[in-house]
Amino acid sequence: MPAFFFMNYIQSSLLEAQSILNQFIADPKNCQSIEDAINTFVGSFKNNGRVFSCGNGGSMCDSLHFAEELTGRYRKDRAPLPATGISEAGHITCIANDFGFEFIFSRFVEAWGQKGDTLLAISTSGNSANVIKAVEVAQSKGMKVVGLLGKDGGKLKSMVDVPIIVTSPITDRIQEIHIKCIHIFIEGIERQLFPENY
Repeated sequence: MPAFFFMNYIQSSLLEAQSILNQFIADPKNCQSIEDAINTFVGSFKNNGRVFSCGNGGSMCDSLHFAEELTGRYRKDRAPLPATGISEAGHITCIANDFGFEFIFSRFVEAWGQKGDTLLAISTSGNSANVIKAVEVAQSKGMKVVGLLGKDGGKLKSMVDVPIIVTSPITDRIQEIHIKCIHIFIEGIERQLFPENY
């Protein structure tokens, strides 16, 4: 296969990603929603609350990345923050087997979530049944919910406190913007709680 074929494919992919990012940036409400999300997370941490995160597939990986950057470090050393990505294999397989896959996140939130905590709910369709159930339980417990969503926002758009929607039909492009948002969340949290690092 000639080299130009691969270069055209690679360049096309990068340009498509750039275009979707530019569209996202061009809508001022997205930057405001990211700021609102950061303030929501910081509010939980300042009041001795915790942050939970959940999602399926690649979105689970993103939810884990968010949590580990908070318990670990982002760019500089600082105190750990109480964050948990809902992913423990024993819990997930137990709940999926005994109750159904749609309950794998909600049962965890029901067990550990408290008023004043925040849930980061990630769904590229906005319609993931198990994420929807987790949001319902979180809200019933007085938790705040930030949604990283895609396409038209789905059912979750009107359920979460802070919806951030990447309006693209392509899942992997949505995930690329989601991970950028997650990195901005972490930086924003650190800027408020650990200003000495900036």
